[in-house]
Amino acid sequence: MTATRVCALSELEQDSALRVEVDGVAICVVRDSNDEVHAIGDVCTHGDISLAEGFVDGDTIECWAHGSAFSLLSGRPLNLPAYEPVPVFAVTIDGDDVLIDPAVKKEV
Repeated sequence: MTATRVCALSELEQDSALRVEVDGVAICVVRDSNDEVHAIGDVCTHGDISLAEGFVDGDTIECWAHGSAFSLLSGRPLNLPAYEPVPVFAVTIDGDDVLIDPAVKKEV
């Protein structure tokens, strides 16, 4: 697979998330308060809830339904009830384009 454009960088507000789908993979794209862009699996590992609907705080995103926070850097849950990590994908910024290849996991 190759990296696919998922959105424009200008579409992502700071401390916000956007749900996208690439080749059948649901991905949560986040622009944090430092203007870093992250891509993690969009489904909370505790329940079938979109993480893109959650709350961004620094380099974490919190699931709105059960309160589990996940590291945007590693995908690891930081508190219960979730205990399984979500995948983290490599992000490429090309001008104003945000590109993600769901086959390429970020090394953490």
